[in-house]
Parts: sequence; C-alpha cells; structure tokens
Amino acid sequence: MTIEARIRHDIEERIRSGEWVPGTRIPFEHELVVTYGCARATANKAISRLAREGLIERRRRAGSFVAHPRIRSAVVGVPDIGALIAARGEVYRWQLDSRAIDTDPPEDVADSAGPWLRLCGVHHAGADPFGWEERWLDLGTVPEARDVDFSALAPGTWLLDHVPWTDARHRISAVPASLAVARHLRIAAHAACLQIERWTWRNGAPVTVAQQIFPGDRYDLVEDFTPRA
Repeated sequence: MTIEARIRHDIEERIRSGEWVPGTRIPFEHELVVTYGCARATANKAISRLAREGLIERRRRAGSFVAHPRIRSAVVGVPDIGALIAARGEVYRWQLDSRAIDTDPPEDVADSAGPWLRLCGVHHAGADPFGWEERWLDLGTVPEARDVDFSALAPGTWLLDHVPWTDARHRISAVPASLAVARHLRIAAHAACLQIERWTWRNGAPVTVAQQIFPGDRYDLVEDFTPRA
C-alpha cells in the first residue's frame, strides 16, 4: 500500500467508524507530512481524493473537515426528517423557536376552518443545524394539536404518527437564505438553499402547511420512476 493510500485508508476508517463525526477537523497537510514521513504533495493528493469522494470538505484558510452526509429523500411523499437523519447514523434533534395561534390562514389555503397553530424551529443533525421549518396546523381540522408539546417533538413527526392525510402538494424552489434563516442555520446570508413547501389535506379539509429550508449542500431529492405506459 502506498503512503497516499495509507493516509486515505486511515482517515476513511476513522470517519466510517464514527471516531471522527461530521464537522471534525482532520489533520492539516503539514501534520500528515510529519505523521507519515511523506512529501507535502503526497498528503495533498490523498486529501484531494477524499474531498472528491465526498468524505471531507475543504474550507479555505480553515482546513479540511469531515463532510456532513447528504440526506436523500423521494420527491413524492412526506418524509420524516428525523428518521432520515437517524438512518445516516447521526443524532437527530428538533428545537422549537416559536409557537403562536394565528387566525389568518397561510398562503394558498382556501376553505380553512382555523384558527392555525404556527410553529417555527430548527432540525439538527448531530451538533449542527440541518434545516429551518415554519409550519401551520389547522386547529379546525386537527384540534388535538393545540395540546401537544412541540418543544422537543417535531410537528412533522407527530403528524405522520397521528393524523392521516388524503392529498398533498409540493413546491420546490432554490432560494437565498434570509438573514433570519441564515442565523438559525449558521450559514452565510443569501447562501443557496433548497426550499420545500408542502400542503396536506384530509378529505378536502386543510391539515398542515409547511415551509422547510435546507442549505443547498445538505439535501438531495431523489425519485425512481419508469416510463409511462
């Protein structure tokens, strides 16, 4: 095994074993030179290959860090974000930011029984923010939501477990991070983000409207399909 291959193998083993979690800074190239007794070019080549494979991410002037795994979900369907994150081996956490009762329905909603419970919060993957969510629940359709403590339980998870729906609509957009969202997600203002808006109904009655925003390098939308007959 060449020195370059050994460097890559050792780093990859620490990442896949969980010893180095996403966000961990890996040794600088000059540190690898000392550890492995190799040339700087050899260390650079090993790090560059790991970056191309998506295991690490290089940040200018800051070094190289274990990359956050990209989350993949189907374009069609209503995914449980917590389950997706847990399936990738990361610890999931929901953090409620605000809770209020709103008498006005959200955008693009008609025939609302209302009032609406409006919840805002952050999905976390490990120690880092993963996505921002703003969600409305129609208390006329789902009155039991008024008494649920959403401080640690994500509303989407609760809905999937307790409230059946019959129809849904998605709208997927590329958007810049607003100042408020950037602050919550700890990213640069106006950074490229993926926005998913979702409306669900139960037999024609609105159930929930959600707006979720994810940093553009964290979330993949994937759908398998076959040609139409």
